[in-house]
Amino acid sequence: MKLRSKRYKLLKEKIDTKKVYNVDEASKLVKQTANTKFNSSIDIAIKLNLDTTKAEQQLRGNLALPYYFGKSTKVLVLDDSLTIEEAKANKIDYFGGTDQIAKIKEGWMDFDVIITTPKFMPILSTLGKILGPKGLMPNPKLGTVTPTPLKIAQEFKKGKYNYRTDTYGNIHMKIADSTATEKQISENVKFFIDFIKSKRPSTIKGDYFQKIFLISSMGPAIKVHAPN
Repeated sequence: MKLRSKRYKLLKEKIDTKKVYNVDEASKLVKQTANTKFNSSIDIAIKLNLDTTKAEQQLRGNLALPYYFGKSTKVLVLDDSLTIEEAKANKIDYFGGTDQIAKIKEGWMDFDVIITTPKFMPILSTLGKILGPKGLMPNPKLGTVTPTPLKIAQEFKKGKYNYRTDTYGNIHMKIADSTATEKQISENVKFFIDFIKSKRPSTIKGDYFQKIFLISSMGPAIKVHAPN
């Protein structure tokens, strides 16, 4: 059995494990528990009443939260109509067409997201074994296959988070970090819960949200009220 640290035990004493906290209360508590020597991640974990064997109940996409606490995203835009001037003006890290795809085939992977026009998808699809396992294959559902790649690239440069349900209907995503204020954490959490609520499949019966937790790095889970 894994022994918990003294720090963890002290933090656990701050939390009533039998209580379901509202978002503001939970945000205050998770901020207090994000006290590691490094910049702690603050994550949200949501258990949804979904049958992920059904395509319409597989939630996946990206969104921009009110406050962004992620790293700077390196963007590769596959659009051979994009000029050097446009790329520089929009702070695009890499751009091009078949020349960039050839580099990927040779093992180059110095980017976080690929945004492409539909034109390049037939070629990119042949790189499924390279891009798929790393979650880098462009997907229309994520907005990364688009006739307006520059517009979408700007959104990613400003800060976007990817979200997706796992096999069991769980979503686990970074919502903030220890540099965030309680207000910023609370606003991000409320925004994300409302966003996921708006994605409720029409075929769901009964409660949609089953459990919601906020967790800081190496900290205890805090149960949050689930709207239904």
